[in-house]
Amino acid sequence: MLPVDDLGEPVPLDQPRRVVSLVPSITEAVAVSVPGALVGATDYCTHPSDLDVARVGGSKYPDVDAVLGLKPDLVIANSEENRAEDVDRLRANGTNVWVTEAPKTVPMALASLRRLFGLGWDLEPEWLTKAEDLWRETAPARLTALIPVWRRPWVVVGRDTFATDVLRRLGIENVYASDEERYPRPSLEQLNDRCPDLVILPDEPYLFTHEDGPESFPGLPYVLVNGRHLTWYGPSLVEAKLSLTKALDYGQG
Repeated sequence: MLPVDDLGEPVPLDQPRRVVSLVPSITEAVAVSVPGALVGATDYCTHPSDLDVARVGGSKYPDVDAVLGLKPDLVIANSEENRAEDVDRLRANGTNVWVTEAPKTVPMALASLRRLFGLGWDLEPEWLTKAEDLWRETAPARLTALIPVWRRPWVVVGRDTFATDVLRRLGIENVYASDEERYPRPSLEQLNDRCPDLVILPDEPYLFTHEDGPESFPGLPYVLVNGRHLTWYGPSLVEAKLSLTKALDYGQG
């Protein structure tokens, strides 16, 4: 019986040797865990910083012809980030595609990666077990926070998101965690009306800086954080715990 991906689709997995990843977090995880297996990745797959593979365009709109031209025995995609029609076309051309589900929590993300590496390469990466240990507990709530990820228009982190769970495990409650949408688009006035204890400004996907972002939230403490540490689920989770804790403690101070 074939293993099934996160969406229940059967996918042959037998020590893939030519992998194209369309998911930046998983690109890093595969590159670190199975050196030499990656042959292609998106333009947004920025880690490892020395990754030297063919680029196949963006995550949302990859060049499917370029992917097929690499003759992969496995393409890794994500149900939220990648279009179903691209996945269907790859499969119609005989390419195996493993589709991951957008993780809502840290344990969900790590469990998905554990399945992929276990079924695909019979691996239990050291970074994976470290990340599971580091993020197992949830700290008592100590602050509320607003987490914008874009402006013009403003977009914030909402319910059932990986970033919300990361912060919750650090004792930070997202003021939009109960919103109906995963990524609400409130007005700036509505954002300020939430009166959070802290505004958390990541450097991706929008590059917030001391000069670009904080001025929109007068009187509210803010902190700049590494966006990769807030939203990527892979080897970066090992360093993310300390990085985010230091940044948030600084912001609270």
